Amino acid sequence: MATEQTLSMIKPDAVARNLLGRVTARTEGIGLQVVAARMLRMDRTRAEQFYAVHQQRSFFEELVKFMASGPILAQVLEGDEAIQRYRELMGATFPCDAEEGTLRGDFREHKDVDPLYNIVHGSDSLENARVEIEFFFSPAEIHSRSD
Repeated sequence: MATEQTLSMIKPDAVARNLLGRVTARTEGIGLQVVAARMLRMDRTRAEQFYAVHQQRSFFEELVKFMASGPILAQVLEGDEAIQRYRELMGATFPCDAEEGTLRGDFREHKDVDPLYNIVHGSDSLENARVEIEFFFSPAEIHSRSD
């Protein structure tokens, strides 16, 4: 198995609901290690930059507004096949489709919740993980197991 790093972002809805500890505990419970963490509030410009890939999509404006609405917790997770394992833990993008046992399934507020309010973001590829991690962290801020 390959050791990887991935970005985890605990979104404003989860922060507001005091889910930081439970999400992080579940992440560590599947064997992923938090090797960097930062709590911050993205302003509109930073949210637009992070989600620039979605700029032409109909939900872009609402997504940017939501992501700038409150603090987030950005984390670098490390472990064997971290990207795939964290994505499986997150569950389906749409909370109403997320199975029990996943973060989005277990922590959704109700079945009809808006897909933007899905509590977490995780990188979907090695390349995106690299770009997303660099968006929030310098190499000196990441304390890898191999250090």
